[in-house]
Amino acid sequence: MGRLRAVSAALVVLAALAAWLAGGAGAAPDPGVPAAEAELARTYAPVLRLKEQSEACGPGEPYEPIDVDVILPSVEVALRGPWNPTDLVRIAPTGADLTGGLYDYALDFPGVALDPGCDYERWAERLAGQRPATTYARVVTQADRPGKLALQYWFFYIFNDFNNKHEGDWEMIQIVFDAADARQALAEGPTEVGYSQHESAERAAWGSAKLRVVDGSHPVVYPAAGSHANYFDSGLYLGRTAQEGLGCDDTTGPSREVRPAVRLVPTDRAAYLRQYPWLGFVGHWGERRPAFYDGPLGPSAKLQWTRPITWAEQDWRDQSFAVPAGGSAGTTATGFFCGAVGLGAEVLRVTTAHPWPVLAVLAVLLLLLAWAGTRTRWRPSAPFRIAHERALGQILSASWRMYTRHLRLFLGIGLLFVPIAVVTTIVQQIVFRVGSLDGLVETAGEQNGLVATLALLLGVAFALLAYALVVAATARAMLDLDERRRATPLSAYREALDSARPLLGSLAIAVGVLLLLNLTVVGIPVAVFLLVRWSLLAVVVEVEEHGARGALRRSAHVVSGHWWRAFVVAIGVGGAGLVIGPLVGALALLATGAAFAWINLISALVSVLVMPFAAVATTYLYLDLRVRGEREGADAPVAELPSMLQIAAPRPRPADGPALPSS
Repeated sequence: MGRLRAVSAALVVLAALAAWLAGGAGAAPDPGVPAAEAELARTYAPVLRLKEQSEACGPGEPYEPIDVDVILPSVEVALRGPWNPTDLVRIAPTGADLTGGLYDYALDFPGVALDPGCDYERWAERLAGQRPATTYARVVTQADRPGKLALQYWFFYIFNDFNNKHEGDWEMIQIVFDAADARQALAEGPTEVGYSQHESAERAAWGSAKLRVVDGSHPVVYPAAGSHANYFDSGLYLGRTAQEGLGCDDTTGPSREVRPAVRLVPTDRAAYLRQYPWLGFVGHWGERRPAFYDGPLGPSAKLQWTRPITWAEQDWRDQSFAVPAGGSAGTTATGFFCGAVGLGAEVLRVTTAHPWPVLAVLAVLLLLLAWAGTRTRWRPSAPFRIAHERALGQILSASWRMYTRHLRLFLGIGLLFVPIAVVTTIVQQIVFRVGSLDGLVETAGEQNGLVATLALLLGVAFALLAYALVVAATARAMLDLDERRRATPLSAYREALDSARPLLGSLAIAVGVLLLLNLTVVGIPVAVFLLVRWSLLAVVVEVEEHGARGALRRSAHVVSGHWWRAFVVAIGVGGAGLVIGPLVGALALLATGAAFAWINLISALVSVLVMPFAAVATTYLYLDLRVRGEREGADAPVAELPSMLQIAAPRPRPADGPALPSS
């Protein structure tokens, strides 16, 4: 029996040596690494499928995980101190220079992270010929998790070219075994694997359908272009949290296959520092920049380095949300989300990198707005009586006075956005959960895209419904105030809900028609034209009591001849209000790392403040156009509306009523 074990051990050593001599995914027999660990690392060495790049500095993934010894030492790399960004400590630092920890120091690569151009890619191209693509393998256990063993593969990329651009990028995958040591792990096989993705990781049971394995044991990894977040399949992935990454990770093909050479890292700290002294560096692997543009910390500063099983238990999730990259009903919604996040990230990057030019552009825009403001009249801005012909500036100024004078009333009306946000979050989570139970979210394909699209469309539908109800309730409250009747949020909604059926019907027709038109490029201008013409439907339903189709026709008739005026007020102010909430929510997500579901609540709280003002302005717009129509003879007067009075007309206070709005 002893002879058999000796022969087996000799075969393991010979196999590892042969793999090392053959190159590729073989693990070199580095000093301090037992033969069984070397064999384990060789057996499960990952295969990377990087998004192919057809032209230099073009779309695709130009970076491969590199051997750190290529850049340490390199005369193109600097070590800087923690005191300020210009504190140069050393040019061409060696690994030995970093072994002492150097908390808050930083490596500085040749380039500017916030204005990268093609500099990092060209540098990577110069480095590529010196060493093959490399991964650092390490076998590690955790004392308080006996019977568990983790096999880690670490990858270092010189640049992260994602929404949060920064120098240096450490990524990894971890394979977990129910084993006490490497020899038992070889006999038992893995139980699960986790792929790092931004601030967390995605798990898969070994043998799961979503885990691809080649040559019997080598897991296939799809690093996302730019971010290098690791995925189990080729696809487009929607990041819904700070942990998942906010934006879209792209691993779609065509791909090129890379089998990194495996460098073995000893488990013991003293041993790995002798072999790889740079693993003692606890500073930043990239130049210092504000916020998420900062260079990342290295492997030994991360939780999984010393507590791999705890990391798997705490930070791994069961799936990523894959959506179609093109050719499905989900493409428009997903493309809008990905493009919006990408555009926002680019604006933020340019602002951070070049604040003065951006400030100059903003100053010019403000001057243009100020000039535009001089082209209209702002006074008198009396909010009563509400049915009065007003210039654009007067509509906005009267809206502000009405809103601020009756702030509690309109904030109470706006509170509808809070329960709507809660319902939206619950329904979206049900949709995601149902998709998960059906196995949809584990598939990068059309079904998953439909789930994503359905969830996004539900959010949009609920937001539009809330806004339509707020506009209707606001219009009713303003009419009550103008007629010296007591107005409360409850009374406004009580009367507005009487018209809920035609309001929902007209809204459904409008949304359906606009969505169909947006499916084609040629239909988009028509959709915009109709959107403005139908922008008053909520007020029309509430004030004139039309049916669903009649409200659409009536709104179009009222707007007729005043399309640009309606565009500025109803779409400009209302659209800005609808955008501000999600924008603030997204910024809060980036700044705090809050869960994606919180975006709905944060957006709702912002909408409580801004949307009633937009509703007040829309109501004033409707009344302005009604008065213009009556004056021009295109409209018959409506008995329910107050007649047009002089703006400065005094308003008496009734003996038995509340205080009256003054002009």
